[in-house]
Amino acid sequence: MTTTSSLSPQGAQPVPHTSVNDAREGDEHSHIAPGEIAVGVVIGRASEYFDFFVYGIASVLVFPAVFFPFEPRLEGTLYAFVVFSFAFIARPFGTVISMMIQRRFGREAKLTIALFLLGTSTAGIAFLPGYASIGFSAIVLLSVFRFAQGLALGGSWDGLPSLLALNAPQNRRGWYAMLGQLGAPLGFFVASALFAFLYANLSHKDFLDWGWRYTFYVAFAINVVALFARLRLVAADEYSRQLEERELEPTSVVELIRSSQGTNLLIGAFAALASYALFHLITVFPLSWITLYSDQSITEFLVVQMIGAVLGAGGIVASGLIADRVGRRFTLGGLAALIAVFSGFAPTLLDGGNIGQDIFILLGFVLLGLSYGQAAGAVNSNFAPKYRYTGAALTADLAWLIGAAFAPLVALGLSANFGLAYVSVYLLSGAAGTLAALGLNRALVRD
Repeated sequence: MTTTSSLSPQGAQPVPHTSVNDAREGDEHSHIAPGEIAVGVVIGRASEYFDFFVYGIASVLVFPAVFFPFEPRLEGTLYAFVVFSFAFIARPFGTVISMMIQRRFGREAKLTIALFLLGTSTAGIAFLPGYASIGFSAIVLLSVFRFAQGLALGGSWDGLPSLLALNAPQNRRGWYAMLGQLGAPLGFFVASALFAFLYANLSHKDFLDWGWRYTFYVAFAINVVALFARLRLVAADEYSRQLEERELEPTSVVELIRSSQGTNLLIGAFAALASYALFHLITVFPLSWITLYSDQSITEFLVVQMIGAVLGAGGIVASGLIADRVGRRFTLGGLAALIAVFSGFAPTLLDGGNIGQDIFILLGFVLLGLSYGQAAGAVNSNFAPKYRYTGAALTADLAWLIGAAFAPLVALGLSANFGLAYVSVYLLSGAAGTLAALGLNRALVRD
């Protein structure tokens, strides 16, 4: 594949313009490589994941003391995880609302509103006084801002991942599917590094008073820049034309659910369940477990997770090569089975001191990278072109909601009260969900 291959498999030429100069410009930009679309996907995903992990890490290290100081540390962390889930609950609603806005006012208006809402909510958290200053109002405002973040993330769907999948060469679909997933380890690495630096170089009091707020300042800046970059990309004539030609336009959610396409939403969400269940059980949950029940240094553990993120990125890249050789369906199913095996060792490793905990993190990140690299859009090819844009967005929303939204809350709550064996049960249920969905989704054979 050369870097000048057209987005259209038929090699469609640009739509003629009335101006000679416009026509010349259209000729120069009519051929856009899938790799160019991938840049926009990675930028958007990395910024979202950075914001996501900043909040997740703060839910463990900051929010129990700042917003729930009236509770013991365990209960305060559990309350913080409840608020953490609000963004995932809000995200499908954000998608539905944003699709309505796009149908009426256009894609640019939708992304602009999402940019404003995400920036406002993230900045609001950065400047939010704690419980000691304004009492219960602090918790209410934190919940509102977190819910608003979820609405904004639902509205930030730009269709670029679907456009990338549609225009990837048939024998490289696994490779291009994994590119956008690289945003997860990149966002986690930067968020963990920032928290590790602040936690190691500030006194505990300064960190809780004002140090943690810098992470949200950075998240605000990155999200604004990234959303403007994506807005500029999707507003370009060539991309707009390609999105329209591929029928990547919003449709009514009610119409989608009533059609025969509605079943694909649930199948798609459960097909990625093993990856999404593992996602939080090696990132946010173990940090809370280490903080509460281990003597391992928080800074050192964040460094271990950063190393894990690098291994996870390598696993994501490897997943593209493996999927193109053996198929995406076999890759997802095989990794779900390996995650099920890994779940049996989770209690022993987490309860095995510093070495066992580090092995759990590093091995978990490798499995996450290999599985998560192919988890996005696993059944999006099942959607008819008319429903692909909305279907892809809602499938991702439901996968996060079912698989990841409550994972830290459930895992910490059950393991703290009944033992670490329940971490195994949670992971095993996710693997079973993936295998069951893949068994139903025969259409994945086409991938």
